[in-house]
Amino acid sequence: MASIAAARYGKDNVRVYKVERDEKTGVQTVTEMTVTVLLEGAIDVSYTKADNSVVVATDSIKNTVYIKAKENPVTPPELFASILGTHFIETYPHITTANVKVVTHRWTRMTIDGKPHPHSFYRDGNETRNVEAKITKGKGIDIRSGIVGLLVLKSTGSQFHGFVRDSYTTLPEVWDRILSTDVDCGWSWKRFAGMNAVRAAIPKFDNAWIDARTITMKTFAEENSPSVQNTMYKMCGSILEAVPEVENVDYSLPNKHYFEIDLSWHEGLKNTGKNAEVYAPQSGPNGLIQLTVARSQKSSKL
Repeated sequence: MASIAAARYGKDNVRVYKVERDEKTGVQTVTEMTVTVLLEGAIDVSYTKADNSVVVATDSIKNTVYIKAKENPVTPPELFASILGTHFIETYPHITTANVKVVTHRWTRMTIDGKPHPHSFYRDGNETRNVEAKITKGKGIDIRSGIVGLLVLKSTGSQFHGFVRDSYTTLPEVWDRILSTDVDCGWSWKRFAGMNAVRAAIPKFDNAWIDARTITMKTFAEENSPSVQNTMYKMCGSILEAVPEVENVDYSLPNKHYFEIDLSWHEGLKNTGKNAEVYAPQSGPNGLIQLTVARSQKSSKL
């Protein structure tokens, strides 16, 4: 006999744009998001017996996202994700868990003639602010916040040597190299008991995002990195120290390679080692380094 081990369904890629207008100052603020909502609960019969009486239509889920965006603040995204998920588990008795993901896209206010423009913005990169919330009936709200797609590069201040060398190794040891990566960083909050706890934490969400972003870039820029592994470990520890309400921090960092080009074949032109100036960016394959750092049992009691 076959049985369902896990099931969820919902609406993906719901694109939402909201503008907030300050009538007194004329200043407008915009937020653009991509939202995913996946529901779990007593829905097995929709799969096994074609009984759709338990299905909240995905079109209804999409409409709910729009309505809740109109009725509520959409920032910080941790709050909006919690509002959405709580609505579904409170409105439909047979839905026990709502999984909500909110991806906030960057719109940066333009500065014109030295002054912030009241209603004009530009996209200054593909970086997004991501939130994943799991709202479970009777168990509270679990939230993971994150930064995705922050592309960084430094032209020196990175090294990599002392690694395993054997018959499979061709990579040379280097004491000075280009380091570039697409930052995917996340931090998981201690469980919230419900919406009141999430609302009480509203100021902390933006501050944590600012701290994590600042720590990531400052550590990346200033450290003479002995390895990506060691640098990301230091980043994790600094974020845990800066945000006491966070339980663990994770990074996933692809190593975006830039290879020297030997041009000595052309009239002895020197372009390797200390003479390297022109490089070939690589699209793949690439290294991928991942890490999760949690608070130790001792530190969590302090």
